[in-house]
Amino acid sequence: MSGPALHLAVEIDGDGAHPAAWRRAAHSPDRLLTPRRVAEVAAIAENAGFTLITLDDGVLPPGASPDPVGRIGAVERAAFVAASTSTLGIAPAVPLTYAEPFHVSGQLASLDHISAGRAGWVVTEEERPEAARAWGRPLVVDAGARARESADGVEVARALWDSWEDDAVIRSVATSRYLDRERLHHIDFTGETYTVKGPAIVPRPPQGQLVVVGRPDRVPPARLDIALVEGHDPASVAAAATAAGTPRVFAEVEVALDTPGATAAERVADLERHAAWRDRGRLRHIGSAERLVGLLAELSRHIDGVRLHPLVLDEDLPVLSRLVLPALSGQRLVARPLPGTSLRSTLGLERPDNRFAAAAPAAQEDAR
Repeated sequence: MSGPALHLAVEIDGDGAHPAAWRRAAHSPDRLLTPRRVAEVAAIAENAGFTLITLDDGVLPPGASPDPVGRIGAVERAAFVAASTSTLGIAPAVPLTYAEPFHVSGQLASLDHISAGRAGWVVTEEERPEAARAWGRPLVVDAGARARESADGVEVARALWDSWEDDAVIRSVATSRYLDRERLHHIDFTGETYTVKGPAIVPRPPQGQLVVVGRPDRVPPARLDIALVEGHDPASVAAAATAAGTPRVFAEVEVALDTPGATAAERVADLERHAAWRDRGRLRHIGSAERLVGLLAELSRHIDGVRLHPLVLDEDLPVLSRLVLPALSGQRLVARPLPGTSLRSTLGLERPDNRFAAAAPAAQEDAR
């Protein structure tokens, strides 16, 4: 646990957690993929005091249904949002099942530079066989193999972020020296399916290491900063949090809230006529903002944060902003991120030392 503050994250991909959420959205379907749309949602989240937004992604459209679906790449959306926000953490989902870890690490390091140290990374997987064809790669056939790709990919990305020491960039016009080559390092990674030599092509991120978020059953906990845990009730969430073994733990919580125009149950029933809200094993709250505040207060005794998945962003996010976050703030259960603060600092995570810089004095001592 990081302390008394409960950190709130919200998933803002698409129109909401329900596959038919677009039917209750406050905008026309053609605005979903516009830059203005993602900027507006991010601005609401930042003004409300959320610690973090996440952006789901995948090479395929999200789900198979008669409803219109589509998305722009999460890293591209995150970079756009970074330019229009100042305190909000931004964590795109990037699957490693088929993507090249070298390129992923560079994209995410660039995002951390663009956001001045507010970037995170949600590690996910490509589960559908069609994804392999879209990537032009051999199919990764089972869950164990996908987990291995994720574990290796995170290890490579973390090593590449350290392949530039913090003072490797000199930028001395007088001496025409811009890099200290002694402070660039090859990582020499050899896995089961590929090798990576490095160094990276992007300087070390401002945070040193981005905040890595994922499920501890899919990525080794030692390589995560935040574990995402699930459970149908608070007791199950608490047990999963205890077993996570990561510096921070966030619970996955799906929410449908009462609004001035309809109750949460009525809104869910309306959408269920078109598509089913699939049970993903997450804690689900359907009801009033007041009851959600009580649930989050109960969870705060066991976890460091929650990632909320609103039923319909245009309906639930305003209620969260107007009623839920202020109530939690009034109980001193949440703290608003501060300008000029990195995501790691907001979460109470130390900026890690560079592994190569730390190893150099020890190697010099051994050589004596």
